[in-house]
This record gives sequence, structure tokens and C-alpha cells, in this order.
Amino acid sequence: MAALAGLRALRRLCGVALFLSQLYVLSGRAGSLMTTKHSQPQSTFAKSLTSTSTNTPYFKAAESTEIPSYVTKCPSNGLCSRLPPDCMTCNTNYSCIYGKPATFDCKVKPHVHCVDQNNHEQENFTINMTCQFCWQLATTDYVCTNSTNCMTVSCPRQRYNATCTVRDHIHCLGNRVFPKMLYCNWTGGYKWSTALALSITLGGFGADRFYLGQWREGLGKLFSFGGLGIWTLIDVLLIGVGYVGPADGSLYI
Repeated sequence: MAALAGLRALRRLCGVALFLSQLYVLSGRAGSLMTTKHSQPQSTFAKSLTSTSTNTPYFKAAESTEIPSYVTKCPSNGLCSRLPPDCMTCNTNYSCIYGKPATFDCKVKPHVHCVDQNNHEQENFTINMTCQFCWQLATTDYVCTNSTNCMTVSCPRQRYNATCTVRDHIHCLGNRVFPKMLYCNWTGGYKWSTALALSITLGGFGADRFYLGQWREGLGKLFSFGGLGIWTLIDVLLIGVGYVGPADGSLYI
């Protein structure tokens, strides 16, 4: 009986061991399945990263091929020495003697093509210019904004703040856009010759004052018959020397 009981216990022990071994095998397979499932998204994500990293130089290349805005101001295959200042980069020497000729080494900007006197393309060249700052240029070398709010006929003559820009073919030192105080020099379209002719012929009726936009003075001359001729003679002299001008404060043409 004791041997029979021991045999049964041994069978139970073997069954438990078999069950534990199967459970261990099943758990190992499940773990491998889990690892393979998790490894697939990682590999996909890694592929996406590698594809993104390989595409990055492509976008950089696309950005580098964009044409800068200054290229539209630069004539293609023209003389390098005649390019506008926006098309080149120069090593300016601020220690040059004012008013004397100066030579500067320049280089064309990217995407700009120019040639020399022999029609050979070049990148490095020299330009000759007068040693002076941009705000010291002659008035014909830059363009300034006009003001229609100041009076041109005043004592002393009024000035206004203007913003000036150097012309493209002019080279100078410093900023090419600068502020400057200018005299009021705008015109409303009135002609000095017309005003003087009206003052001589029809000044007794105030035609000259009406033409210049001075309605009160014109009515005064009209109803006083030109101040009995005295006002008419005075206006002829004042308009002739330019002392009397348009009512809007502008200059004669």
C-alpha cells in the first residue's frame, strides 16, 4: 500500500512538472510575439526617420536654388564695372582722401553674371569712384521725396525732412538711403508767364489774383477797379519779381 501511494504521488509530481514546463514554453512564445510586434513600429519609425533625414538635403537644395530679389536689378552679361551697387560686394576704404579718385576691389554677388572689356566672364574686378559719402553727392546723383505741406514763398524759406536715395549707377561711401533737409521746391502747375500776362492785361479786374488762387484779393481788385490802377501797377511789379506767388505756397513752373 505504501508503494502504491508513493507511485501516485510521483505521478502527481510529474504532472505538475509537465504543466509548469508547458506554461514556461507558452510564456516564452508570447514574449517573442510581443517583442516582434513592438519591433515592427520601431522599424517603421526608424525607416521614416531615415527617409526624412535623406530628404532634408533635398529641401536645402531647393532653398538654395531660389533666386534673390536683387538679381532683377542686375543686367545679365553686362560690364562688371557698370553693375549697380546692389549687385556687388566691395571692400571700401574709408581712409581715402575726400574728393580724390579711389579704386576698390569688388566681387559680384551670387547668381549675377558679368563680363570684362574682352567679353570674358569674371567675378572679381575693380571700380573707380570719387572718395565721398553718399550724402555729399551732387543733387543730380540722388532722388528725394517731395513735400506739399511747406510754403515755398516765405521768409525765411522753409525746409522739410526728405528721404533721399542714390541713383543705381552712382557709387559712394556709406548708406545709400539717407535723410536730408531740403528747401520747399514743389509746384502746383502755375506758370509765372501766365500770371504776369494776366496782371498786365486784366489785372484791373483781379484776373491775376484769381489765377493764383487768391480769391479775396481778386474780389478786392475787381470791385475797386484795381485800386484805381494803383493796385494793378503794384501787382505787376510784385508778380514780375516773383514776390507774389500761388496761394498754395508752390513754385512757378
